[in-house]
Order: sequence, then C-alpha cells, then structure tokens
Amino acid sequence: MGNDSKHRFGTRAIHAGQHPDASTGAIMPPIYQTSTYVQPKLGEPLHGYEYARVQNPTREALERNVAALESGTHGIAFASGMAAIEAFVKRRSAGDHVVYEENVYGGTHRLFVMVLQRLGLAFTSVDSSDPDALRAAIRPNTRLVHIETPTNPMMKVTDLAASAEIVRAAGATLIVDNTFASPFNQRPLELGAHAVVHSSTKYLNGHSDVIGGIIVTSDDTIAAELRFLQKAAGAVPGPFDAWLVLRGLKTLHVRKERHNANGQRVAEFLAERFGPERVFYPGLPTHPQHQLARRQMRGFTGMVSVDTGSLQRASRLVQATRLFSLAESLGGVESLVGHPAIMTHAAVPKEMRDRMGVTEGLVRFSVGSEDVEDLLADLEQALEA
Repeated sequence: MGNDSKHRFGTRAIHAGQHPDASTGAIMPPIYQTSTYVQPKLGEPLHGYEYARVQNPTREALERNVAALESGTHGIAFASGMAAIEAFVKRRSAGDHVVYEENVYGGTHRLFVMVLQRLGLAFTSVDSSDPDALRAAIRPNTRLVHIETPTNPMMKVTDLAASAEIVRAAGATLIVDNTFASPFNQRPLELGAHAVVHSSTKYLNGHSDVIGGIIVTSDDTIAAELRFLQKAAGAVPGPFDAWLVLRGLKTLHVRKERHNANGQRVAEFLAERFGPERVFYPGLPTHPQHQLARRQMRGFTGMVSVDTGSLQRASRLVQATRLFSLAESLGGVESLVGHPAIMTHAAVPKEMRDRMGVTEGLVRFSVGSEDVEDLLADLEQALEA
C-alpha cells in the first residue's frame, strides 16, 4: 500500500500491510492454509518460507496491519492474548522482578502469580494510576512493567507518558495492554511505551469468532526476541484465524466510533439509575481520571462497570437482560454482560478483589454496536425486573 504512515487511521485499517494478490489480483489476502513449503534447492527456501510455525504470509499481513495501526514497526502474532503476554515475560530470566497493574484481567494475574512466579520470576502488583506508587514498586532488579489501561473491570486510567518516563529512567521495559481501548482510542507507543499487547479476540477482531493475541513494538531487539520465542514455543495463530482478525480490522474505526458512543450513553443511563459514584467509565466527568483520559484517549471505549450493591442484585440484573447476553469476553459487535468476581476475575484472591473494588455486586458491560435506544430499553426492563 505504499507509505502506510502518511495515511489516516481508517485508511490504514483497510489497506496497511497488504496488497492485492500478485498472481490473481484478489483484493483480499489469501489464506495460506499450509504447514510447510517446497524448497527448490537444498538450503534455499523460496522467498524465505520454510515452515508455517515460523512464517505464514496471511499471519504476516495481519502483523503488518496492526503494527501500522499502533504506530509501530513490528507486529508479532500469537494464538491468544495470554500467549502473547507469556512470551513477552519469558524474555526475562529467573531472579528478575516484574511490576504489574493490580487491576489487570484475572487471567493475567493467574499467569503471573500461579505459573511464571514458580519459575523464579518475582511479581509485585501496584496501583499504576498513582505514579508515586509505581515508582516505589520498582526495584534494582525490575526488568519489566506491565500496565493495563483502562483496567479490567474498574476502568482505572494510568498516565502512560508519566509511566514511560518512570520505567525508562529505571532501565526497565514498559508494555501496555491496550485491549480495552484499541489503537483507535489510544496508542501507547506514541506516549513512550516499549511495546503494546492486545487480545485480538476482542475489539481488533470484533466479531466474537476467533481467539488471538498480538504484540507491537518499534524496538528491533524486542521484536527479534519475540520472533525467536514465537518460533521456539510455537503459540502461533492459524492462517484462518489471522485472516479473520485482518478482516475484522477493516471496520475497526467504524465499529469503535459506535462502541464509544453507545458506551457513553449506557454509562450515563446507569449513572442516573445507580449514581455516578457507582458507575466506572472514563467518559463520565465524575471519573477520577476523566481529564487524563481526555488527554491520552480519543473516545472512552464500550466497556462500562457498575456496582449494583449486592450479589443478589447483580445476579438478577445479568440474568434479566435480553440483548446483553450473559457471557465472558468483550469487544464484539453484540453486547455482553458479565459478573467479574465470579467470571473473569475468579482467579484473583477475594481480599485483592475487595481492595480494588471488584465486589460481588459489580457488573461489567461490553456495549456493542446495536441501536443504543434498544440497549437502553433492555437495561430499563432488566432493572424493573
């Protein structure tokens, strides 16, 4: 597509990193459904392609596209968001220290504390929305800081530029989980992060029909290390999965505009019913980091959480909605509702959940792309029920 960097976001989403097929002119990249490639001569693979765990043209088109959207130069795709995060942490060695945002996705906490900590890495959770707390958590052997913003499910916002300055001064690496925001709303590399990770299952794909993950960086050394781990550990997406995410990305800018608008309306509706102090959404003026979110985001995403006050009320609400389907995951065109304490964050110890505000009464909404008046009517009837 020529120079991707000169084009605006929507144009990059549709065109970046891909070209019409040279042999047929097909406008969509082919699905290279192959496990291996024939070598014309011994030791001379055609165009460098040897084995599909290491190289696949469909996957490479996806990697180039997301890299362009995140203002990076390297994309490295994995079979899931968790596989991507695991690969990034595996760049470190036993004895190294990792600092991470305490209110991350429950699966990230589980991976860090219940799996990787057993291999000799040390982990410290911190409220990264407080720069002083982040700075205090860093040790001489801290090599990595993992931040999620907005957080899952409390929608806390971390100052990425300030965090990058702190982390770089300490000689550590900053990776940002940008799944909730998507590159349409926020681009952490532009604010100083070393790398960005996504569960491409979510907003990047947008249609609830694939599992995937991807990391973007402009650091050549980090990219080379990740490609080695991608090859060595083999947690790569299949070509059809890569193609599905690439197809979904072509409408990311259109979908996110709708998610942002619908999320704002739903948050305002819930704030009227429950009170603004019980609704967690960066787009509300009452959100503690609203001004920060306005500075580093363009739109506030479709994720909204509300504390209903009790498990009984939360249970009734999530089972009474009709358009909001009770299910895990997020970021699809269809609206979902979930109960973090029982579903996505069950692996997090209760005392840690309570400290963060992930109470038994907390309900999380992934507001989809339906007509918002229908969504509000669904919430109205559910609350009445």
